[in-house]
Amino acid sequence: MAGTAVDQLTEDQARGELARLAEVLAGANRAYHTLDTPEISDADYDALKQRNAAIEARFPQLKRSDSPSDQIGAAVSDGFGKVAHAVRMLSLENAFDDSDVHDFADRVRKYLNHTGDLRFTAEPKIDGLSLSLRYEAGVLVQAATRGDGEVGENVTDNARTIADIPQHLTDAPDVLEVRGEVYMSHSDFAALNARQAAAGGKTFANPRNAAAGSLRQLDAAITAARPLRFFAYSWGALSAPLASTQYDAIARLAAFGFQTNPLTALCDGPEAMLAQYRQIEQLRAALGYDIDGVVYKVNDLGLQARLGFRSATPRWAIAHKFPAELAWTELLGIDIQVGRTGALSPVARLRPVTVGGVVVSNATLHNEDYIAGRDAKGNAIRGGKDFRIGDWVQVYRAGDVIPKLADVDLERRKDGAQAFVFPHECPECGSPALREEGDAVRRCTGGLICPAQAVERLKHFVSRHAFDIDGLGAKQVEMFFRDADLPVKTPADIFTLASRDAANGLKRLKNRDGFGETSARKLFAAIEDKRRIPLDRLIFALGIRHVGEVAAQILSRHYSTWEAFETAVTHAVPGTAAWDELLSIDGVGQILAESLTAAFQNEAERAAIDALVAQLQVQPVVWKAATDSPVAGKTVVFTGSLEKMTRAEAKARAESLGAKVAGSVSAKTDILVAGPGAGSKLKEAAKHGVTVLAEEDWLALIEGA
Repeated sequence: MAGTAVDQLTEDQARGELARLAEVLAGANRAYHTLDTPEISDADYDALKQRNAAIEARFPQLKRSDSPSDQIGAAVSDGFGKVAHAVRMLSLENAFDDSDVHDFADRVRKYLNHTGDLRFTAEPKIDGLSLSLRYEAGVLVQAATRGDGEVGENVTDNARTIADIPQHLTDAPDVLEVRGEVYMSHSDFAALNARQAAAGGKTFANPRNAAAGSLRQLDAAITAARPLRFFAYSWGALSAPLASTQYDAIARLAAFGFQTNPLTALCDGPEAMLAQYRQIEQLRAALGYDIDGVVYKVNDLGLQARLGFRSATPRWAIAHKFPAELAWTELLGIDIQVGRTGALSPVARLRPVTVGGVVVSNATLHNEDYIAGRDAKGNAIRGGKDFRIGDWVQVYRAGDVIPKLADVDLERRKDGAQAFVFPHECPECGSPALREEGDAVRRCTGGLICPAQAVERLKHFVSRHAFDIDGLGAKQVEMFFRDADLPVKTPADIFTLASRDAANGLKRLKNRDGFGETSARKLFAAIEDKRRIPLDRLIFALGIRHVGEVAAQILSRHYSTWEAFETAVTHAVPGTAAWDELLSIDGVGQILAESLTAAFQNEAERAAIDALVAQLQVQPVVWKAATDSPVAGKTVVFTGSLEKMTRAEAKARAESLGAKVAGSVSAKTDILVAGPGAGSKLKEAAKHGVTVLAEEDWLALIEGA
């Protein structure tokens, strides 16, 4: 299926492909953003995200709650203090060709219903590490990495050592959060690697890794000795506006003393944007620092505010990426990894090769069909050429994140090379690995008895957006899972660690390698602190397939309490009011609902969930609504054609005022906004006594809010 054109995918195939892409891209994000050890190239990563977006566009009803389209970066490292961003640091949507750029401009116009002049800025996309600098009364008080977009790492002391970052500003707003990119020039990178090699130290694969590794040193003196630079290109929290346009705001940052990119240009439309892209691409090799594309932004900040944001990207900006890079190397082996949902994922082990400045030793092989040289329908890809251990293969990367194998040289194939036989049993537990009809992925059926799935689910449970327990990361999870004296096999076991440890005599945790009395006490305290957990975090932490962070937030916002959520999901079977209510929630589709209810109706899964909840105090999620909004806390449904604004803008506006937007009318609906062409929802509204407003009445209601 991985090689099947998007327009040829069936709905079932698309569902399986979206599941695979979500798993592969999540691993790539962690490797790139958290570990600073990219496993695939930018081009590969971009290609996978582009494929994911294309499938979602064709099958919008299949978009997953953990969709890579909604993900930003990855969790922060345990080595730094955490900083919550006052304004989220988002990633950018990508464009890969001229038509994507034209589509971006057209989408902006359509969303705004804008027919007048529309200008954009175009600037080089620096290949470095995102950094946010907070100034108060002109003084630098805090510096933080992007992290997962909501929480970053506190690297203030390190940032103070970078010459391009001013310590004091004059005539700046009282609160000013400047955002930009930390990078390293090519000449400084070469000199650093030479010094590292001469001293017998670690050398870096490329300038981006060198910059990231240097900024994220626990010892600021090491950072100070590294030649880091900084370009400012954006801002976050502000106590007063910088300007009315993007271009003028960047000029204001330059006036404060920040380095801004001299290739930033103002463009009148897509053709001018593409002309600037080509000029920057021609200059790329001579710039002296790495860039991987050009970023376009709507220039008018008022229009930016109207356009707003999707879950992970702004609607008013896009990154036009440069093409991918290729190299040839030997395929040394194929490993099968088992993920949290049981998916068997093949990984190519390669003779290390440098591709575009990055040393690549692993690459994704997608699934068994891709290895065999066919798509999910049995049609040939790569001319039907399969991959075999010992082959010389072409590695493809497009940027700096997930490489993949693009081709194989049959003329160099060794005599006797055997076709790879994909396992039909789980390599971890021996359970049958089945492939459902229409699914590209083969999955272990062992469930909770599969150690690989159990460990990955525990890692997910303690991850940043789940329980986030200090001192209990992936390494510790693996240790406790295999510990004979203090085992942790299920999430509930985490919350009995302290009591079980107290009964262990000489085998107590404080007496073991890697722990002492203080570290053991801190771990138990951190676990105890997480007995009180918000509902959305608990739902996400359960690790139910298709239920990601966004879905968990949607569900918790709708049901508010664990008791209401648990009761609804337990009784939600087709044909019941609970099932209809679940499907009426905007953002919950058939696949998500089936996966959620199946988990609660599975005896073993339900026992594990009940055991966990018995250890917790689940905190209700209170809908954060503007108290002065006339629609705060109300459930709103839009139907028919809207004439004053697009459906997307109407939904975003309603949610910003504290309303809940649902996809269907029920007894819990407060307002139905009906435009021309409204149909069955009007009848449902009449049936339930729901207030019906025309678009003009709706706009009058929220005017000034």
